[in-house]
Amino acid sequence: MDIADSLPTKHAFSLLEEFKNFAFKGNVIDLAVGVIIGAQFGKIVTSLVENVIMPLLGGILPGEQGYKEWKLPVGDGVPVGMFLADVVSFLILAAALFLFIVKFLGWLMKSKAADAAATPPEPTKEEKLLTEIRDLLKARA
Repeated sequence: MDIADSLPTKHAFSLLEEFKNFAFKGNVIDLAVGVIIGAQFGKIVTSLVENVIMPLLGGILPGEQGYKEWKLPVGDGVPVGMFLADVVSFLILAAALFLFIVKFLGWLMKSKAADAAATPPEPTKEEKLLTEIRDLLKARA
């Protein structure tokens, strides 16, 4: 074992190189972008629920934001209004993800598969050569 192999700087550079290979692979970056976009999408859905849907539902009851004051008549009252807002937020987010991931992407995948099945792939050089040989053999016989 060479003494240069055990230098701390060599190990540090090796560790840094391994980290660069891990951190800057396409999959890790794609995952990070997906997490960031997902978090922002969650904020949009939360805003939609808190600022549009729940105030419309709260308009049914008296008061500016009546749903916030909804309580179950147990003891001092169990506040359920904000919980219901979170449930509605979850349902909208789940529906949006279902429509996008399952329906839209599924439709895209099916249409691409149908296009691929409709047009057969171009024969390879070997297949063309074998076809020519077959045709020549048939012509001889």
